This record gives sequence, structure tokens and C-alpha cells, in this order.
Amino acid sequence: MTAFSHRISRVKPSATLAVTAKAAELRAAGRDIIGLGAGEPDFDTPDHIKNAAIRAIQDGFTKYTAVDGTPGLKRAVAHKFSRDNHLHYEPNQILVSCGGKHSIYNLVQAIIGPGDKVVIPAPYWVSYPDIVLLAEGEPVIIPTGIDQQFKITPEQLDAALDDQVKLFFLNSPSNPTGVAYSEAELMAIGEVLRRYPDVLIATDDIYEHIIWDGPFRNIVNACPDLYERTIVLNGVSKAYSMTGWRIGYAAGPADLIKAMKKIQSQSTSNPTSISQVAAETALSGDQSFLPEMVEKFKERHDYVVDALNQLPGISCLPSHGAFYSFFNAQPAIDRLEGVADDVELSAHLIEKAEVALVPGSAFGAPGYLRLSFATSMENLRIAMERLEGVLS
Repeated sequence: MTAFSHRISRVKPSATLAVTAKAAELRAAGRDIIGLGAGEPDFDTPDHIKNAAIRAIQDGFTKYTAVDGTPGLKRAVAHKFSRDNHLHYEPNQILVSCGGKHSIYNLVQAIIGPGDKVVIPAPYWVSYPDIVLLAEGEPVIIPTGIDQQFKITPEQLDAALDDQVKLFFLNSPSNPTGVAYSEAELMAIGEVLRRYPDVLIATDDIYEHIIWDGPFRNIVNACPDLYERTIVLNGVSKAYSMTGWRIGYAAGPADLIKAMKKIQSQSTSNPTSISQVAAETALSGDQSFLPEMVEKFKERHDYVVDALNQLPGISCLPSHGAFYSFFNAQPAIDRLEGVADDVELSAHLIEKAEVALVPGSAFGAPGYLRLSFATSMENLRIAMERLEGVLS
């Protein structure tokens, strides 16, 4: 039998991908499953972006590129930061990778080693802790709940930070909750971080453009003096419906980007050449479709939050962006016979209601479930009727 590395035993498979795969398996067996597990926009990639990729293929742009991205895409990334975020980065401060997850993986591999701590607010995106574990680091989880709107307090952050902490993650708007920190809240967090100058800050801005409650602000916008110790993570997957194109990017201190580039050079090398051309067009081309997309997500959000709060044993906060509702299902769990926790409730609902949801335990929040409303209103209405039938 093959002897696997100790690293493989430290991590678990992605729960969101597992739920999506389970839904697909049941559909293949003839079940009418409504999948509300995947964090993937249901809109098609805009035509002008697809056409740019087609032209790239026809022009023979199918060879290796620079490890850290094409000059054209890096210029587009720099321009995007200037235009949208009023942040200035030189080309040597930017790294293009094979998706947002790859950017995070490069970051953690570049700076985290055995015994190093990484502070992660919960609920968190499922991959943060496992990427830290793969680097033999120690995730330090700050728990939050619906009672504090899923946001950490400055006091919680101060209690979690010490001399062994090398990295702090912030994701706003958040996956899985959809909540975003206000500028005042970011400033309060920044005040704590100033007391720990050796802690690097990672702001995951992947849902930046999918926001309907106030303008988007990240921690560097709120605290410009933290620019030199912050790495900004983003990508084209969510806003431009380009999940399968696999392009993410990071911007930050030049020495850190250089270290991340070294990691990437010995793993994937460059991102796909054709996808880079498409991403350049996405970032620098027509942005007029974004407000319409956000409007549709907001319409779905409003319907889902209202419908969830009418279900017995369920409570759900409205969110500020992204395309998720993260609801407290603990009273429903306590009431249902044969259901002991959120994992069993998720299994119960996919079997009895034929609706696939992701258990909150995957995000560090037992007792909750995540619903992705990145699907049609028709699907959402049917799903809510089915959930009501089972939970009532």
C-alpha cells in the first residue's frame, strides 16, 4: 500500500465541491436535485470576453507566457486597482495565478512554516484553514455568529494576535455569509493591527463587485498606512462569470510577490495563455453589465432571505453582497428527529427535499447552512417550497 505524506492526513476535501458532486451524482441517478451548493454565478461569460479568447486561439497565442502573467494582463490588473480601488501597484508588485485559490496557496506557501500561526475569522471560506495546514502552519480561528453579524470585534482580534502570528485573513464581502465590514469597522480592526507590525494582512476581495449595501472598501482603503503590509487578493471568477477560466491575481509588497512567483514557478508555471487574454479584456473592457448582474443577485437575495425567515427553526440575516445566504438552522436541527447536527441536516434535506445545501461546519460554523442563490428565481422558488415541506 502507498505510504502517503503526513500532509494529506491534515486536510479534508472541499465540502462545497463535495456537495456539488453529490448533487450531480443524484441527478445522474434520476433524482430532481436543485443544487444550491456551488459558489458559481449562473450567468454566462460575457461575449466580448469569450470573443477575445477565440481571437487569441486563432492568432496562435497558445505558448508559454511569463510565470507571473503577461505584461498586458498585469497592466490591466494595475489599471483595475487604480480605477476601482485607488491603489497603485507596479508590475513587480503583481502576480497572476491559476485562480484566486492559487493566489492564496502561493501566499501561504511563501510565508508560513511549521508553528507559524494564521488568524482566520469564522465563518471562513472552506479552503483557508486547509491551505494553512498544508504549509504546516496553525490556523487560529476567531468564531463569530449571527448575533454579531458574523463579524469579528477588535477585542477578539487583539486576543488572537501574538508574536507567532504571521498572517491575518479578511474576506469582505464574505463567503459564506455575504456580510461586509464597514469602513468604520475596518478602521477599528486596523487600529489593532498597528499594534502587531509583523503581522501580514491578506484581504480577499473576490466579491468586490457583487455588493449592494454601500460602496466597496477594503482595509487598505480604510487604513492607507497598512499598504506596505497588506496583500490584496482578487480574480475574475465571480464578477465576470469566469470560474472555469482560472485566473486570479495578487498585489502587494514586491519582495512577497517575488517569493510567491518562485513558488508558482515550481508548481504550475504560467496561467493559461488564452485565459489571460480573456481576463485582460474582462478587466479593461466594457463593465456595463455588472450593475445588471448585481441587481439580479439582489432580487434573489431579498426573496431568499424573506423565504428562509418564514421557515420554522430558521433565521437568516440580510447580507451586503456575494451570492450566499448563511442561516442559523440550530432550532430546526434540535426539532427534527434523527438529525443531530448541520451535516446530518444537509444530508436530510438533499434526500427528503432534493435541495443541496452546504453544512456550516465546513465554514467553521456548526449549526448553520449555506445557500447559494446563484441560480434562477424559478429554482429558488421551487427549492423554498420543498424546504418548507420538509421543515414544516
